[in-house]
Amino acid sequence: MTVLSIIRDCLDALLHPSARYDALTRARHRAFMAPRLLGSLVALAAFPIYLAMRGAPTALEVAAFAWLIAPILLSWFLSRTGRYEGAHILSALALAGLVMMVAITTGGIESFAAVWLIVVPMEAALSASRRVVAFASALALSCAALLIAFGYFHFLPEPNAALRGVLIGAGVASATLYAAGLAVSAESLARTSVALLYLEEDRYRLLARNMSDVISRHNRCGAVEFISPAAEAMLGAPGARLTGHGLFDRVHVVDRPAYLTALSDAARGSEQRVEFRLRRDAVRSQNISADFIWVEMRCRPLDQVSPEGDVVAVMRDVTDRKVQEQALELARTAAEQADASKTRFLATMSHELRTPLNAIIGFSEMIVHEEAMMLDAARRKEYAQLINDSGQHLLSVVNGILDISKMETGNFEISPEPFAPRAALLHCCNLLALKARDNGVDLITRAAEDLPVMNGDPRAFKQIALNLVANAIKFTERGGSVTVSAAVEGSRLMLCVTDTGVGIAAEDLARIGDPFFQAGKTYQRKHEGTGLGLSIVKGLVGLHNGEMNVQSTVGEGTTVTVALPLDFAPLLTPSNNVATLKPALRPESQDQVHQVKKRAQAN
Repeated sequence: MTVLSIIRDCLDALLHPSARYDALTRARHRAFMAPRLLGSLVALAAFPIYLAMRGAPTALEVAAFAWLIAPILLSWFLSRTGRYEGAHILSALALAGLVMMVAITTGGIESFAAVWLIVVPMEAALSASRRVVAFASALALSCAALLIAFGYFHFLPEPNAALRGVLIGAGVASATLYAAGLAVSAESLARTSVALLYLEEDRYRLLARNMSDVISRHNRCGAVEFISPAAEAMLGAPGARLTGHGLFDRVHVVDRPAYLTALSDAARGSEQRVEFRLRRDAVRSQNISADFIWVEMRCRPLDQVSPEGDVVAVMRDVTDRKVQEQALELARTAAEQADASKTRFLATMSHELRTPLNAIIGFSEMIVHEEAMMLDAARRKEYAQLINDSGQHLLSVVNGILDISKMETGNFEISPEPFAPRAALLHCCNLLALKARDNGVDLITRAAEDLPVMNGDPRAFKQIALNLVANAIKFTERGGSVTVSAAVEGSRLMLCVTDTGVGIAAEDLARIGDPFFQAGKTYQRKHEGTGLGLSIVKGLVGLHNGEMNVQSTVGEGTTVTVALPLDFAPLLTPSNNVATLKPALRPESQDQVHQVKKRAQAN
């Protein structure tokens, strides 16, 4: 351990606690105390030697040596209070007092000590305070003016002419040495300040380069004066292209008013937070395409004391959070729609199930009490037919619900095979011709005779056609028409069902095909149904890798277009080598179709 290290440790032990945690303040306090303690100790050590060589000292000499102890008191004051400016003011007073005391007894302004008045403001310059320097300068000028005034009015004794030259030389030399010491101290403090500044710059540079958030500084007009290197990683553009109005040009047009408003309010003194979209350039090395990202910006005035100035902002990429928020919003909307569908389903089922059940119960009770009701054979047959029709309706409702459930769980199976689509389509139209005639609707079929054989599930195809045509007939008013056409486009069969019915509102088109969904409000519906028809059609079309498109205008009609591949080849499971999608109709559903055929043939 060197002597300088020991001295430094001793000085650090004398520092006030407020100066121990800041490097520059610590250096200034050490620079103030070190020369004063050293000078005072040297003066005290030299005083016995001076007495041995000089003999008995005069009162002035004793006072001068006693005055040299004042720097120790100044160091004690700084160590106890930590008031750096106050210590410099007291030091200026002590030095000016010592110079005045010596100059008054040795010739006034012409004294060798008068030159030390120049040192007073120079010493005060180490305080880095304009107030202290101004006070020290005024004090030195006042002392010089007093010495001149005392000499002019002959209040001072004449100087010793024999020693005048020697004393002036000693005074100038000592003042020069002390000034040199002050210059060295000033240079040391400046070097320490620059080193600390570089250190702080390195720290902030390290922080700015390694943090993911972007820090920017904006002037009163919103132009960017500085932006951290993290902007290049966020936006894919170098910082030089983002300065000025480069960042503003990347803000989404819709979000620019909010962006400028936040900067303007922050410039007036309030902290602001805003979210907006920024255009990001494509980065080929990272496989990032050009698009817009969501950014959260927090901005505040750079100077809290005097607002209406520059603004500092911190921007953070919140695209992932926005995507999560949108996903949550979509999930909430889907949950609300599911809840509404459940409510609609319960309302519909309460009607679709209660009506046929009431008919079954009512007519069966009448048959049980046929003797009291005096029913003949024709009436009993009629009631039995009504019970059968109600049961078939209940069966179709249950089958529809089961089909939808299997489609949603992926357990619905179809068995593709070659079949003639024209014959299947004409057969379905023949089955529904009676219903169309009863409703006063013209059913028109347009199917080319040269339609090729297609590969698919013929029962599923018939169910698609039956549901679409039955739906069109149901929602077409008397006097309207339903047109069923089939044609080939490329490698697909295009089945189109067009009606002149009530149409579907634009807000309901997006949900057409959802299970249990029916356009319009439940209490406004004039037609019965569970809302499963188009949902089953959509599911069967999807299982055939086809597409369904619905176009409608309220009051004019609806057109449903189904595109099915002519050569459908489903995936086969390795275990049983059968298609993963099998019959769309169960045996009981097939029996129902056969019964409908017989009834149509009988009619």
